[in-house]
Amino acid sequence: MAESTTLARPYAKAAFELARDAGQLSEWSALLALTAAVAGDSNMHKVLNHPALTSAQKGQTFLDVCEGKLNEAGANFVRVLAENNRLVLLPEIAALFEQLKAQQEATIEVTIESAFEMNDEQENKLAQALQKKLSRNVNLRSQLNKELIGGIVVRAGDLVIDASVRGRLAKLAEAVNS
Repeated sequence: MAESTTLARPYAKAAFELARDAGQLSEWSALLALTAAVAGDSNMHKVLNHPALTSAQKGQTFLDVCEGKLNEAGANFVRVLAENNRLVLLPEIAALFEQLKAQQEATIEVTIESAFEMNDEQENKLAQALQKKLSRNVNLRSQLNKELIGGIVVRAGDLVIDASVRGRLAKLAEAVNS
């Protein structure tokens, strides 16, 4: 995975810079999401890894599947990736692009796992508190996780705040056993 990230990073950065300079971050985000989905398809994966096909054939097949849903810059990007045998990296490129986009827009994706369904007011208060703590705009996504017993777990990038009953019980058990 680290190797694919290393290989994907310059392409993601190039796409990001092109999109940013053209004022098309949202368009490129959608374009990369589409191409990542196509590249992630099991049938396309077989095509991209087929030894008898040339890079140009793989690229053209990829573009044919996208059926005009790509603008000229997007099609050129796919061609460059095909020439360098990097089409399989599109899911990683798309993920890295989204990280760069979030940094540019000063936003962060936050996942909240809670033992019970949260209402809109609770989510809004939590989003405001996280926005203040992280100094970024927060895109909140909540999930129900009954295994937590009670409380919540907040995941924002590398930050994890475990305020769940399950987490507290695990810490207590660890303290008792040490």
